[in-house]
Amino acid sequence: MPLNLKLIKYSSLNSRQKENYNYQKLSALLADYGFVTMRLSADWKGADLIAQHIDGDTFLIQLKSRLTFCEKYRGKGLYIAFRRRNDWYLYPHDEILKKVDAVVKFSATLSWTKGGVFSCKTPTKVMFQILNPYQIETSRNIQRKLKLDDEP
Repeated sequence: MPLNLKLIKYSSLNSRQKENYNYQKLSALLADYGFVTMRLSADWKGADLIAQHIDGDTFLIQLKSRLTFCEKYRGKGLYIAFRRRNDWYLYPHDEILKKVDAVVKFSATLSWTKGGVFSCKTPTKVMFQILNPYQIETSRNIQRKLKLDDEP
């Protein structure tokens, strides 16, 4: 008996379901680059997941719904992952915090000084110039375009 699978609308999911969805999507994408991921049941050192590359390198990753910086993440060696449309970004929190703050000056905002948080749903052109090197290519589309013969 065939499965009766129906695509879901991301917007119809609650916040926990969206986090699970994003974890699965990011994990699938990272698999194309040689990573396996392990979901953490409770934030460990600020991370939602650990990504381990086939060469042994590991990354602590915090999943976010947008470009985000948090005072509580500083000094923890965290990477932040967020999706914007079909594009994923994975950036080192502390390094990009310094670069973005240098041009945007968010550390002077009330949200940072009072709450220790700065997030941006629609990054500016300057922010994207900083983020572009941290964009993960949509590997499945690239593989299809290049017609790689080693795809499973």
